[in-house]
Amino acid sequence: MTLPTLFEFQQNAVDMLISKTTAASDAGVIIKSPTGSGKTIILLDYIDKYLSNSTKKVVFVWFCPGAGELEEQSRESMERYLPTRSALSLSDVLRQGFKPDDTVFINWEQVNKKNSIALTESEHKNLLEQIKNAHRNSIEFIIIVDEEHAYNTSKSKAIIAEFSATYTVRVSATAKPNAKYDWYEINEIDVIKEGLITKALYINEDIPNNILVDSEEEYLLGLADKKRKEIKNQYNSLNLDINPLVLIQFPDKSDDLVKKVVSILDSYGYNEKNGTVKYWFDKRKSKNLSQIVRNDDFTSFLLMKQAISTGWDCRRAKILVKLRENMSETFEIQTIGRIRRMPQAKHYGDTLLDNCYLFTFDSKYVQTVKQEIDSAFDVKHIRLKDKCKTLSLVKENKDEDREGLSGKEVFELLTNFYYDKYKLREPEINKTILEANGYVFYDEIVNESVTGKYILTSSLSEELLHIVTKTTVNTHKHGIDRRQTIDYLKSFIHTNYSTAVTVFKRLFMKDDEEGSVVSLPIKNYYAFIINNRSKLKEDLQELSMRGPTSQSQIKVKTTTFVLPDPDLFSFKPDINAIEIQSNAYDGYTDECFIDGIRSKPERLFERYCESNKNVDWVFKNGNKGKEYLSVVYVEGYSKQYLFYPDYIVCLKDGTIWIIETKGGESKSGTNQNIDPQIKNKFVLSNNILKSIM
Repeated sequence: MTLPTLFEFQQNAVDMLISKTTAASDAGVIIKSPTGSGKTIILLDYIDKYLSNSTKKVVFVWFCPGAGELEEQSRESMERYLPTRSALSLSDVLRQGFKPDDTVFINWEQVNKKNSIALTESEHKNLLEQIKNAHRNSIEFIIIVDEEHAYNTSKSKAIIAEFSATYTVRVSATAKPNAKYDWYEINEIDVIKEGLITKALYINEDIPNNILVDSEEEYLLGLADKKRKEIKNQYNSLNLDINPLVLIQFPDKSDDLVKKVVSILDSYGYNEKNGTVKYWFDKRKSKNLSQIVRNDDFTSFLLMKQAISTGWDCRRAKILVKLRENMSETFEIQTIGRIRRMPQAKHYGDTLLDNCYLFTFDSKYVQTVKQEIDSAFDVKHIRLKDKCKTLSLVKENKDEDREGLSGKEVFELLTNFYYDKYKLREPEINKTILEANGYVFYDEIVNESVTGKYILTSSLSEELLHIVTKTTVNTHKHGIDRRQTIDYLKSFIHTNYSTAVTVFKRLFMKDDEEGSVVSLPIKNYYAFIINNRSKLKEDLQELSMRGPTSQSQIKVKTTTFVLPDPDLFSFKPDINAIEIQSNAYDGYTDECFIDGIRSKPERLFERYCESNKNVDWVFKNGNKGKEYLSVVYVEGYSKQYLFYPDYIVCLKDGTIWIIETKGGESKSGTNQNIDPQIKNKFVLSNNILKSIM
């Protein structure tokens, strides 16, 4: 088998890679390649063309994420489409070394983690030795980082650095521009026009506004099963042996929810025993999962979490049911890529078959991409100037032996807060007062959901159409939602789950005695907790920002602080770099004066110090770590945190300033400070912190 004929947008991407790799005038390129655009075919054609025309001794190293599946898929694709090319695994290289024209597929888990599948110490040394041998034999490396967002970390960077690659190609459907690399984006519209992915995504199709449902899960699964059958019948009418697959995505910590869904599906006639249901969880995977990608596979429902959000290609997947998670308000839209591929890489001219479908009661979608500063900038060690080595300050550390507030204390704190903030009087009247201030008191669970037709994935992070759905309260069915909500809220009052349950009941529920704030029957209490999750979080956080009720609560442990020598310096290389003479370190330059390393207030402050004749030296403090200066502050629930001031400044008269930079006010009077705890950070036990705003 040979590589298929490339579409125009794919050929353009290959031509770009050949041109840039041949020139190799920069570090590399990041390619944003939409799901279904055929990035594997693009990369294979690029490798084949480059090796066919290059006179150099080159090895391609292709890094893949996941627990091995994507690495094996990519290598198998090369063996299938380029059978005359050398496609090797890491174990092959450890045995025989690198040879010109090899392409080596390495799974990040094999080299990046200390676990059962990671390299042993001897294997690690062997890999490094094989790399050195290759360099001694004048072999050059070109690195491909597949799904580049997944392992954008310091450890990954260190592994890649060992290869001293002449060029690096980073590819992902959710890539973001990076200052260190060129940028190339494949247009999603081009992929749609060629029929490789669906024309559009329909969200919550045919769900009416203000509908009342008994069970969210039963309602969504019923819609998904109905849509699956409609699609199956349409395939049959075209004599196509394709069995549409429904993906059901669960939130974390959802064992009870999984059991409920399994029971619902079983009532429809779908279960693992008859082969129509399969599992793909971290700790539970059904047998013969490799067959599920076949268009005619019998499986109709796949239960999953986030395990297959990356690097999984099942073209018959047409429907996604995303079950609502009260612990998170957002849904990562990368997962939608799992249902966007067309099963035969073409459109059928049929609305039902040429689109994909999402059913969910989530209300927000975000595109999240993990980014690490190490991936964008270089680092080096710099040495402390001799005159700065004599500084000695008191460093504050948290008192780890100190216990938090008791449940009784948290309850009294919250009661006083609500009565003070909302000017409450007694439970019956308080309900009206709270309603006037944004709380809702419904008999149903009310949820805002997204609906509509969306062509581009990027549009899901923009303004969307919404509908309201309602669910009759059932204390058994909604026990999961209530538990998840309280489990989420407990983190804001710094207590355990059982204590949080007791506190919220005493505040809002009519039980053996009236609640202290409002007194609600049990069903109304369930609805109140679930519906007001965001409002409760807002108030709990506000109380946290008010600070401790007594200065006597600020008891800390202290150690001696000296400036670290040497220290790490992150920077973007610049041949016109200017050394900052006022800095405490030799070799500190303005190469760090860019977004991502220094904020605008920090850049302005350091330049001000450089021009101020009264400043002897300036030290930029870290934002975490035992080697940096920390000060203890206490928030409203008496929990201790460490605050790392931005700078230590020594004036020429010997005066030491400890300085925190923050955004000031704009011309319109808008406060640019984004730190909600800033007031607490300035209420310190020994008043050692002074500020220049």
